[in-house]
Amino acid sequence: MRLHPVADGSLPATLPMGTPDAAYHLATHGRPLPVGLLFRYDGPAPALDVVRARVAERAHRIPALRYRVASDGKVFRRVDRIEVEQHVREVRLPEDGPDGSGAGRLMLTRPMSTAERPPWEVWLVHGAGGGHTLCYRTDHTLQDGVGAAHTVRALLDDRPEGGPAPHHRSRPTARGLAAALGDVAASFGPPTAKPAFDLPGCGRTAVCHVDTPLVRLRGIGRAHGGTVNDVYLAALSHAFRTWHLKATGSPHPPGPLPVAVPMSVRAPGEECAPGNRMVVARLLLPCDEPSPLRALARVTARTSRMRVSRQRDVLSLLLAATPRAVGARVGTRMVNGAVVAAPTSSVNFGPALVHQGAVARRAALLTGLAAGIRCMTTLTSQHDVACLTIVHDEALATADALPDLWLTALRELERA
Repeated sequence: MRLHPVADGSLPATLPMGTPDAAYHLATHGRPLPVGLLFRYDGPAPALDVVRARVAERAHRIPALRYRVASDGKVFRRVDRIEVEQHVREVRLPEDGPDGSGAGRLMLTRPMSTAERPPWEVWLVHGAGGGHTLCYRTDHTLQDGVGAAHTVRALLDDRPEGGPAPHHRSRPTARGLAAALGDVAASFGPPTAKPAFDLPGCGRTAVCHVDTPLVRLRGIGRAHGGTVNDVYLAALSHAFRTWHLKATGSPHPPGPLPVAVPMSVRAPGEECAPGNRMVVARLLLPCDEPSPLRALARVTARTSRMRVSRQRDVLSLLLAATPRAVGARVGTRMVNGAVVAAPTSSVNFGPALVHQGAVARRAALLTGLAAGIRCMTTLTSQHDVACLTIVHDEALATADALPDLWLTALRELERA
């Protein structure tokens, strides 16, 4: 669905919620689920009034910032007046760690407003040592990660150009249809044994990050015929394997580990439109594979089949053809802690965000936990830096070791 102004140039008073939007609303029982982008800067922070001035200048022109979720949970309702002071705030976190994880945890744990205003905020977070973080967050029911990336670019960048590549739709294939239906069927199967993940949640959320040069992932991919995303997932698979052994004292259960892979279907012209333009595929991470190189080969083969069969476009077509209530319930099954270990996202933000002349040295996308999910991972690329972010329930007490284990897997792939 593209967003067209009505006859007088204004935005429509209401927009129907799509199936993914309804799925998030259903999974969270109507409570906001934060999705945010964090940009880490060295050096002095801009004044809060300067940030507010830019937001006041641009926010009314960005459609995703003009809507909220209606109380009936069926439509997005336009809001005509934006009180910038309510949306743009600052906070000091002198205890924030060197990786900026304190800012991420704040964005995921601080309650989001359910008032009669659009559910988005910009935070200026002052950290230790003079650094600062610019944060944008919204409700996942209203916007996905790629949409948030386009929105924050349009809202805050000195020269708002670039961003994640749009999706150009292709004709679905019969093989893609079979694979998509197989994913749906698997989500309604019995729960998958995931001993390191299947712990009662404590409700407290932790965040950790690690950075690595983007050229490093590209080099490994070129050497072994894979993409940056393939390298990310293969290294993650080996990190999960090692962590599982340390966390449970036993090797990973026989067979691979199912994860949910969100894929954007946001088309040209929909960059800042409200709603989730995404589908979810089920991917089996080869955590039963002791060799990172063999894990990469298996991941690359699987993702290649997904691309060739155009499974993304098949899933998009199925969503459009399925009644929203039915599709939403299927969606909550496909991304559920009983059947997948984690969502594993990947977003290429493009050129570094520049705000008031300062260049962000790292971008990180993160999302809150819901529907029994105890862990989620994201690889966010910005300019020449890739950032792995792990969000996990603190019940997974040793999950903060995963970033270092992921780097170790990358080193093994470089030596292979």
